[in-house]
Amino acid sequence: MAYYVYILLCGDGSYYTGYTQDLKTRMEQHSKGRGSRYTRMKKLRQIVYFEWFNTRSEAMKREREIKRFTHKKKTALINEKQGGPQLDENNR
Repeated sequence: MAYYVYILLCGDGSYYTGYTQDLKTRMEQHSKGRGSRYTRMKKLRQIVYFEWFNTRSEAMKREREIKRFTHKKKTALINEKQGGPQLDENNR
């Protein structure tokens, strides 16, 4: 079973990081205001990043690591993996 670590972009430009086994269902929960109190208050805009892992332990470890990143470092991680339009302070 795969586990995912994901980063969401919120309406105020902040990021939310979490992990789940079912990424699609979790995104639906967040978009309906049932995913977490943070995303309910900050209003989810879009998923901007995810990674997958073979074990829950690996996913939880990576989630904790990413949660300690600064906003700038999270943005760099997202941009590094996307290869598309870059997120920055002006186009959040």
